[in-house]
Amino acid sequence: MSNRSLTQVEAEERAALLAVERYDVEIDFTDLPTGPLVRCVSTVRFTCREVGADSFVDCAAEVVSAVLNGADLPPARDGRIPLPGLRAVNELRVVSVQAETREGQGVHKAVDAGDGEVYVWTSFEPDEAHHVWACFDQPDLKAPHAFTVLAPAHWTVVSNSGGVVVDVVGDARRWTFPATPPLSVYNTVVNAGPFHQIRREADGYDLGLLARRSLAQVLERDADELFTLTRQGLAFFAEVFRMPFPQRRYDQAFVPEYGGAMENYGCVTWDDAILFRSAPTEAERGYRAKILLHELAHMWFGNIVTMRWWDDLWLNEAFAEFAANWAAGRVTEFTDAWAAHLADGKLAAYLADQGPATHPIRQPIRDVAQAMSIFDAITYPKGASVLHQLMHYVGEPAFAAGMAAYFERFAWGSTTLQDLIDVLAESSGRDLDGWRTGWLETAGTDRLTLRRAGHGLVLDARGPQGPPRPQVLSVGAYARDGDLLRRVDLARVEVSGPTTPVDLPDADLYLVNDEDLTFATTRPEDRDTLFATAGALPTPIARGVAVATAWDMLLTGEATAAEAVRCLTGVLGVETSGSVIEPYLTLAADAAELWSPDADRPALIAAVAATARELASDPGRRQAALRTLARTAVDLDEVGWLQAQAGDDLDLRWRALARKSELGGAVDAEIDALLDRDPDPEAWVRATTVRAAAPDPAAKEAAWHTVVVDRSVPIGDVKRVTATFWRPGQDALLAPFAERYLDLAPQLHRGGMTPAMVFANRLFPIYAVDETYLGRAEMVAVDAAPVVGKYMTERIDVVRRMLRARTS
Repeated sequence: MSNRSLTQVEAEERAALLAVERYDVEIDFTDLPTGPLVRCVSTVRFTCREVGADSFVDCAAEVVSAVLNGADLPPARDGRIPLPGLRAVNELRVVSVQAETREGQGVHKAVDAGDGEVYVWTSFEPDEAHHVWACFDQPDLKAPHAFTVLAPAHWTVVSNSGGVVVDVVGDARRWTFPATPPLSVYNTVVNAGPFHQIRREADGYDLGLLARRSLAQVLERDADELFTLTRQGLAFFAEVFRMPFPQRRYDQAFVPEYGGAMENYGCVTWDDAILFRSAPTEAERGYRAKILLHELAHMWFGNIVTMRWWDDLWLNEAFAEFAANWAAGRVTEFTDAWAAHLADGKLAAYLADQGPATHPIRQPIRDVAQAMSIFDAITYPKGASVLHQLMHYVGEPAFAAGMAAYFERFAWGSTTLQDLIDVLAESSGRDLDGWRTGWLETAGTDRLTLRRAGHGLVLDARGPQGPPRPQVLSVGAYARDGDLLRRVDLARVEVSGPTTPVDLPDADLYLVNDEDLTFATTRPEDRDTLFATAGALPTPIARGVAVATAWDMLLTGEATAAEAVRCLTGVLGVETSGSVIEPYLTLAADAAELWSPDADRPALIAAVAATARELASDPGRRQAALRTLARTAVDLDEVGWLQAQAGDDLDLRWRALARKSELGGAVDAEIDALLDRDPDPEAWVRATTVRAAAPDPAAKEAAWHTVVVDRSVPIGDVKRVTATFWRPGQDALLAPFAERYLDLAPQLHRGGMTPAMVFANRLFPIYAVDETYLGRAEMVAVDAAPVVGKYMTERIDVVRRMLRARTS
């Protein structure tokens, strides 16, 4: 069925006319063990402020029947059922069937490759619920939802609310859930299947973890850590928001083929790829902790209080990202969360914000199709960084007080950005209008440059359109102390114009944006000294600021790949924070592989490999280092050494085998042996990554068919396969697939937002292209769906920068 995207004007008109009192949704999953069908009955009770007015309800599933106030309705068209002649109080009953449960939107049937068991999940952001049942699919029409689910007898069903009643109905069981608090439709969920479940009481909460049975051992391994993080996050947010999470039950379901995580009220859904099959590194554990805390923060910001329309989607996601780092650094073992944020997400945001697809953090969103295109590095890490700056701009006590007032004032309602700005202005006593305009309504990145002026220092600041944004930051002064640098002074600087004097004593190095309080690219007073001595800085966040400067200069053509690699390997030689070691190794390998001229690439890859091999002698850095060596091993002898080190680490064995395949080694027998040993139900995907790396046309063709044509690789693993598919030195083999990408782009949006984002991004060629190709890709992006065009435009810009660096 065709589906017309809801516009903001239509949503505002419908919200002005209607108020939803309650949803009762009956769902039948009993066909799914052998068939594709999900059957639903949606009963909606709502009022109308203008008797006799017409409206519509959203439904993109097949409509079997639709009855309004006892009268049959005309057929649905473009994903909408007309609602003519409304009364003051109305009841709508729609029976619908969704048969597209493998590649459709809103609901997904996944089959475990290991044991054949079936699992089903729903995911509705931004407006995919109406692909499953009839509803008013916009965020500000909040209402209680009561779900009744009929499922196979051996399945477990979880939804937003606790206190479920389960009855036997023939060969099935019926799960009747109490009504939720008033929720946006997109925050509801039903997940079902023969889950392995672990429950624990903690601080008065009933906490649950669920995963498919074939991953029960992995879930049991990680359960203590996941429960601890959940308990820590619940306590932290309850304290700083002055509002405990108001429901006793809180579930987290890890499901196959999901592609991310979603903050459904009381029942978060995760892609179970986050249940790492081998023991995770510290960076992976920190990444998972951030996701857990991000989704938990949404219980307040997004669920209890919801944005009125998708133009404030950024606020929802940016706040959760900010709050995750805030909580992680304060109450968990991952105290270097902000350093990890800088090393990963923030660097991506700097790149996106200086490219052609940049946009203001807050921007007009004409319809929901456009909303799908702003789940990006500007919405998430830049938004989080800007809120981090805001907290320092107004002061943390005033910030926390303002957030508490916000939740108290607007609980279970819908808000706009101005509502948040108003409460923070009240709590801080600061006029935030200029801050709002500069940070939220202006695209681009500020540039901060320190220079000597007479006998002092001056910070030059410029914004993307001239004057800099209002902001506070720190500049550190460092003196040599043997082989190290010691901070001797720290100046707090409030920027309100193009130049700001900085009162600091003479020093061997000055670090702009020390402690990383603002979102701005920086240029040092002495770049050579910064690059050479970055590893001598005393803290992970200080070293991270130096790395960020070097990386940004690589992206803008002011530094070479060789300089970036030297800076990164110098930092890695001394880095102690497990949260950033792995991201830095990845950056070093990226600089060597993706950004270096052909003549320099072998030596730079060898330098990264040598650093990784040296780090592997330290038990605390060994796992991350050997993973990088598996990407950069210079020859088959080094791969052999690596395989000897792997022992029982099956993840490392797969990685090493992919490098062996890329270098032309024979791998078929080893693939079969590893498949026999590996209990992971997705071990076949690892075999696909090995074959995809081979410099062989038949292997490339088979991998492309599996990922792109069949779409059989779980969405969370697409990145893993494409990383071994697009490899340097294989341009002749890869050129035909670059052409296929352009042919494929107009259809990449099928299957919904997450597949569109992943395929548009990860399939884009990074080798076997030139400027002519990029120009053609730009023409294709213009006519693609908004979410696809957005990600294509970003990738075109990145690859264009890579090409320039490779020829410099």
